[in-house]
Amino acid sequence: MPEGNNIIELDGVKKHYGAVRALDGVDFHLCAGECIGLVGHNGAGKSTLMHILAGTGTPTEGTITIQGGPEAAYSVQRARRVGVRCVFQELSLCPNLTVAENTRISHSSIKGWGWRKRAADLIMGRLDEIFPGHGIQPGDVVGDLSIGKRQMVEVARAFTVTDDPLHLVILDEPTSSLDAHTAGQLLAFVRRSIAQGVSCILISHMLGEVLGTSDRIVVMRDGKVVTTDAASAFDRERLVATMGGAEHKAAAKSERTPVPDGTPVVVSAIPASQPNDTRLTARKGEIIGLAGLAGHGQTKLLIDVFDNNRAGISVTAPVALVAGDRQTDGIFPLWSIADNIGVGSLKLLRQGLLISPEREEELATTWQKRIGIRTPDLGNNILSLSGGNQQKALFARALGSDAEIILMDDPMRGVDVGTKLEVYGLIHEEARQGRTFLWYTTETDELYNCDRVYVFRNGRIVTALEHSELSEERVIQASFAEGGK
Repeated sequence: MPEGNNIIELDGVKKHYGAVRALDGVDFHLCAGECIGLVGHNGAGKSTLMHILAGTGTPTEGTITIQGGPEAAYSVQRARRVGVRCVFQELSLCPNLTVAENTRISHSSIKGWGWRKRAADLIMGRLDEIFPGHGIQPGDVVGDLSIGKRQMVEVARAFTVTDDPLHLVILDEPTSSLDAHTAGQLLAFVRRSIAQGVSCILISHMLGEVLGTSDRIVVMRDGKVVTTDAASAFDRERLVATMGGAEHKAAAKSERTPVPDGTPVVVSAIPASQPNDTRLTARKGEIIGLAGLAGHGQTKLLIDVFDNNRAGISVTAPVALVAGDRQTDGIFPLWSIADNIGVGSLKLLRQGLLISPEREEELATTWQKRIGIRTPDLGNNILSLSGGNQQKALFARALGSDAEIILMDDPMRGVDVGTKLEVYGLIHEEARQGRTFLWYTTETDELYNCDRVYVFRNGRIVTALEHSELSEERVIQASFAEGGK
């Protein structure tokens, strides 16, 4: 790694939002051909720092230096001209445009006759290089793609080059919607790019990715950089301790107490493409996992269970959904935090014909404390929260409702390690009290929280694994093999 060759430096950067200090005097530098892993719990200031580096945010105080020159008027346009790109945790593609058209937005030099083909060739070349077998076409409308494929397009677009150079790519939770196989493709490409001189900042709550990909690790807490060291100086234990929390350990196989025989089945479902084959069943108090490569029918089954309006689906209790794609399917962006939590419990909040503000505030406050939503005021807009805290609000909405069945569509994307541990504990506690969970996850470790796991491939259930049979190898084998159990 080059020394004394900083391409970007921040000195004493602060960012305040009223009384909230998102950044509180951050010093930061990055060398050419270096990958920095940036970690910290939700609300530590990571995404705010990246907005400033990308030019989409302006510091309240402090200086930015790019390749040795101070930047008096740093902006998105200036960042792009000096070779800085950013893939934000909340994706920024235009959903009504095609993949090729979204690529054109980032490259003004692609114009004139035949621009669509040139844009298509540019983005498809990168997609093929980073994600072989991606299954995306340049004419696909972005809004019609799954969140995983949208994330693939956003990442690939950041690495495309025309007139502007490419020196630094900021990846904010880039694998949060990708399955393990696709995430591995991306991280391998990142290391190849680093070897070619491109720099990268990798923000991830997947600590194994950070340890395995980074050259140096920067730890943030409460808006400050608290530790900087070579990645080789960290192991998972030290990294978690430095972040200020305890690491989640996958639940031991003995920790799940089987639901007694004869417990009522509350969900019975057959995938739409599999009318004469394996049926998913969930009994009262069970935690059921849905696994396999992303986009193979897991989310579709959850939506079918939520709608409960087609043959092959039987649901016998109220249902709530925790969306993984929170911006599209989860939050109400014009509403307050309290409103976003209370909307799942309108019957409980009614007082006569109206919603009681007191009951709504009481519900939101209870779950703010129980799940640890970091905000000074529940009346603030939901977008004032970090991505992970927005996800906590969606959990509060579902768990605070009267639903007996909770559907979870890969809900831990962008959520820090400590929060995950708290949520896992809540899920186990609620299951012991009789709630049933259907949990689609792309994180293999999370499956150990489940009583039974159904592995999907091409819209079908190919394997059902009891808790005692579960292993990462068996899940991977079922995800790729042509035969099932």
